[in-house]
This record gives sequence, structure tokens and C-alpha cells, in this order.
Amino acid sequence: MKARSIRGLDLLVAGVLVLAFIAAGWKSWHLEAPAAFKPAAQLAPTTATAAAVSTGSTSRIASPAAITSPDGSFRFEAGFISAAPGQAVHAASLVELTDRRLRAVWFSGSREGAGDVSIQTSTMDPLSLKWSPETTLIERDQLQRGLWRYVKKIGNPVIARAPDGSLMLWMVNVSLGGWAGSSVSWLRSTDEGASWSEPRRLVTSPFLNISTLVKAGPVAMSNGDLSLPVYHEFITKFGEVLRINTAGQVVGKVRIANSQTSLQPVLLPVDAERAEVYMRSGTAQALMVSDTRDAGKSWSATGASAWPNPDSALAGLVSRTGIRWLALNPLDRNRDVLALLHGGAGRKLDGAVPWIVESSITPKVPISLDAFDSLLFGELVARGASALQAQAYLASARRQLCNGGSCAQEFSYPFIMQSSDGYIHLVYTWHRTRIKHVRFDPGQLA
Repeated sequence: MKARSIRGLDLLVAGVLVLAFIAAGWKSWHLEAPAAFKPAAQLAPTTATAAAVSTGSTSRIASPAAITSPDGSFRFEAGFISAAPGQAVHAASLVELTDRRLRAVWFSGSREGAGDVSIQTSTMDPLSLKWSPETTLIERDQLQRGLWRYVKKIGNPVIARAPDGSLMLWMVNVSLGGWAGSSVSWLRSTDEGASWSEPRRLVTSPFLNISTLVKAGPVAMSNGDLSLPVYHEFITKFGEVLRINTAGQVVGKVRIANSQTSLQPVLLPVDAERAEVYMRSGTAQALMVSDTRDAGKSWSATGASAWPNPDSALAGLVSRTGIRWLALNPLDRNRDVLALLHGGAGRKLDGAVPWIVESSITPKVPISLDAFDSLLFGELVARGASALQAQAYLASARRQLCNGGSCAQEFSYPFIMQSSDGYIHLVYTWHRTRIKHVRFDPGQLA
């Protein structure tokens, strides 16, 4: 009798789960159509900075002297964002504040995935391009208390301006297992990042709510929603676009068709209905591409572009003049060259001529430990680090990138945005030990 009762209970539970799966599937297939995309050209800058918007002369803001890129294709200013010497740092993102400063966020700790990893932040003065001393935005223990659940590790913070003017911060966190068991948490700030709300979980699935990660920024929609590109790594990799309402809740999601083995999608709107998605290849084959013609309700089957991708993250931007920009590692292996691609709407980026931002002296080939030490120490000191700080940064880089007597150089995980004065800003991980910031005038295209 007892065995029959247990079997009956099992059948009841199984039936409830089946009905729940059916309901979840019905909801996924019967989403209301998303509102139209708001292309960058339609996004007005803040009133405080509207007069500064242009695409022309670099003389409109006094700044440090520009340097020429390694391939001679463009000029830019560069510097390091404040970061504690000796830490492993990664996955920076940017947002512009209402007073024209930039706020950067990134994760920092003894190593990626360690329990001491925290989300750090710093702000940049637009006149001097100087970054403030970093402060801690949120630590693992703080996130754990706010969510009322165990948090094993955190990573990949993404900061953005919501349509209501507040700042949103999404981050990846894991309770059990590796990154494939991730979920996304979020916070909101109504005072430009001086303070933040209690963290909340982003509910992306009715079952377990795991294996959702974020890397790229969202795209604004005409009704005030956000389209946030995310990705999954559990069992199989694929890209997805979440639709998030003004309350920060997920109200819809669409999987990017045939995006198996693809991850970290970057969403670039072309107009109100059309957009493209570029994705990292989880198998290090090629930069993957898909597009939509109905504002994200459906996506074309993912296909390979002509550009290689060494299983590395990329970043994208549509400027206010309609130019598409991609920042990526353009070689078929290693992350020791970072480049920019650009092209107008409707033009394929397959044939774009890259602008090299930073490159190893021997791409795809490790360099000696002595050469690695000399290169890194020289640049760190030249950009303001003391000898003691440079040694601590160098020790962190060696720990992560050197094996025996050789080292790999790394310029990775880019994030790109355009500020209201027309400049384009790029941040990326520099040898896993510092976040580097590059600013350039897109008017050089002319």
C-alpha cells in the first residue's frame, strides 16, 4: 500500500512538471511582438551635453597627446583604469554619467572565479582622461546576503543606462558548479552609481534558473523595454535575447536560431525592425552572425562570417552616424591582437580593413619571459605606475599568462561605447592584470 502511494505521488509530481513544461513552452512560443528598436541615431544625448555632440575635431576637449595605432590606421589616447596591483582583472564595461564622466565596472580578485572576486568601479574626468581611485561596488558576501542564497563566485558585470534614466548593473553569479551553472543578478542606481539597490535575481527560466550569462550591453526599445543579449553554456552553448521591462523583469525571450556553440552575443540595431547579432565561437572557428527583420521576434539561422574567432569575446556599437563598429581578436588563435572593424549599415564587415588597437610583437607565438617582463614593466612605468606597483602587476600577469620560460600576451574582452561628445571609448583586459582605456575620434573615418 505504501509503495502504491509513493508511485502515485511520483506520477502526480511528474504530471505537474509536464504541465509546467508545456505552459513554459507555450509562453515562449506565444510572446507578444517586441517593440521597435531605437537605433543610436535616435537616442538624444543628455541636455547637459547636447551642445557638445559632434563628429568632428578632436580639439573640442583638451586631452593628453594622441598616439598612432600600431598599423598607422588611426590615432587615439590611451591609459589604464585604476586597478589594485597584483589582482586579476577582467570583463570591464562602461556607461556615461549625466555630468559627462564615464563610469567603468569590472571584476577583480586573486584569480577569475575565486571567492575574493569583487565588482570594482572607477570614474573618468572627460577633460583630463584621468580615472579616479577604484572603489568596491559589490562583493560576493554582500551579493550573497542580498540574494539570501549561497554565492560561490561572481563575474562579468555589465552597466547601462535604462530608458527611465537610472543605471542598471547586471552581473553573473554562480551558486554551484562552474560558469555553466550561472544565473544573472541585477542592481539599480538612481544617483549615477553613488549608491545601489539591493541585488535581485533575474528570473530567466521557471526551472532552476541557471545557465544564463551576460557580457554585452542592452539595446533600448521604443516602449521603454530593453533587449539584453545573453547566452547559455549548460550542455550546449547558444545565444538568446531577453526583453526586460521598466521594473527590471524578464517579459520575453527569443533564442537565436541555430546558435549552438555560439555565445556572448552582441546586438547591433540597423533600424526600427532590423538588427544583427555577432557572436563568439565556442569552438574557435569563426565569428558567428544572425539577423532579425521583425525587431527581435525571430532570428535567422546563425552562420559563420569570414572573420576567424579564437573563442574570444567581442564588443559592438552603432554610432550616431550609423557606422557599425566591432572590437575583437581577429586571428584564428590566441588573443594577442585586438582590432576594430567598421562599416556602414547594410555593408558586410567580412571585407572590412581592421584598425589594430594593440598587438603582440609576434602574433600567435609566445614570447620569452624576459621580453614579456620588459614590455609590460616598461609600459606600466611609462603610464604612471611606480616600480613596486609595476612588479606587482607583472607578477599577476606572469601567474596567468606564463608557462615555463614563455608567455602569451593578451588583449581581450573589449567593451565599446560612444559618449555624448562624439568620441568612441574602448576598454579591454590588458594582460589579465589591468583594464586599459582607449578613446578616439570617429571623424578620422572621413
